[in-house]
Amino acid sequence: MKTSDFYFDLPKELIAQDPLEDRSSSRLLVVHRQDGRLEHKHFSDVIDYLNPGDCLVINDTKVIPARLIGERLHKTDGPFREPDGPGAKIELLLLKRLTDNRWECLAKPGKRCKEGDRVSFGDGLLVATVTEVLPDGNRIVSFSYDGIFEEILDKLGQMPLPPYITHELKDRNRYQTVYAKYEGSAAAPTAGLHFTKELLSKIEAKGIQIAHVTLHVGLGTFRPVKEEEILDHQMHTEWYQVRPEDAEKMNAAKAAGHRVICVGTTSCRTVESVGAEDGTMRAESGDTSIFIYPGYRFKVMDGLITNFHLPESTLVMLVSAYASRELVLSAYEEAVRQKYRFFSFGDACLFVD
Repeated sequence: MKTSDFYFDLPKELIAQDPLEDRSSSRLLVVHRQDGRLEHKHFSDVIDYLNPGDCLVINDTKVIPARLIGERLHKTDGPFREPDGPGAKIELLLLKRLTDNRWECLAKPGKRCKEGDRVSFGDGLLVATVTEVLPDGNRIVSFSYDGIFEEILDKLGQMPLPPYITHELKDRNRYQTVYAKYEGSAAAPTAGLHFTKELLSKIEAKGIQIAHVTLHVGLGTFRPVKEEEILDHQMHTEWYQVRPEDAEKMNAAKAAGHRVICVGTTSCRTVESVGAEDGTMRAESGDTSIFIYPGYRFKVMDGLITNFHLPESTLVMLVSAYASRELVLSAYEEAVRQKYRFFSFGDACLFVD
């Protein structure tokens, strides 16, 4: 199966630049897998497609201000010196915490971040030392600082918006879900951005269980697939956790003949990483690099709420595995015709039988 099989024409003006003032007022394209029927709704209508006894799975990860911009320092012990030449700015994007002060990062420009190089942020408030250059080009860095790392990061860091969003985000909370709890993501689980606390309360009042999972979103999910054959693409690992009470909610729904509906591809990848062949869930934490593409047999998920994704992305491949490539591309073509808004701050899709 080739990457080009998942191409569709997406006008740049349909990539949403700003979040809507009302989260749940975004549009919702309902895609019926069995007959291919499409319905045009608003996101608040999603409750009409959830039945009492169903289990809605949400990813409660919290995005950290993971984008740091600093200056490269000379390789030297002792006092800090001036950066190596004019314009020696370095950007680090924190991807994955390895220990308290060690992180896997994406560095720009990479040529100024070789092993042993040091980068100063906030006039030395935070200093990163590159300890390893990984085969994929990412860096392992060790941070030195005085105080609490999270507080320093909150002061110096910026929200890591995708590069296709060129507008400044005035309120960083708009790149968080209303149920974000556990810090660690370099990107938001964007399907969850549509939910308000009021909508979630209505969903629970209807008799739908809400199960929380945690998957700290890295950039691997969003990186373009450059290989011609999709099987040659390597996914990066992301850390996840499923707690006992949430596994039980999913198992109870399944046992009673109800559905498990995932909010976003990150929730989907979590439950499919943990679920047994018979569809049962267990409490577990660890790293996953699961790559879901057409031909995959879903074990747990019975419905998917997700945003509109970019052409030739692993996210389009995942959605095409749940529906079909032909149905997904047809639905996306209709979304383009109807001028739906795409990607992180865009509109949503609901895939149901």
